[in-house]
Amino acid sequence: MKAPRDLGMILLAAWLILFGLLSAPFLRISFAHSGDLLALLAIAAGVLLFMKR
Repeated sequence: MKAPRDLGMILLAAWLILFGLLSAPFLRISFAHSGDLLALLAIAAGVLLFMKR
């Protein structure tokens, strides 16, 4: 199975959506280790974008 060419952009979009949902004060959505999940998504997206994938 081959990874999509724009996987970095997909991960960046997921990170932006999750960050927006978790930081919106009127939604009050949170879960355990949400900061860890956001950090891992940000690192993965950054590495893939740096590698132009």
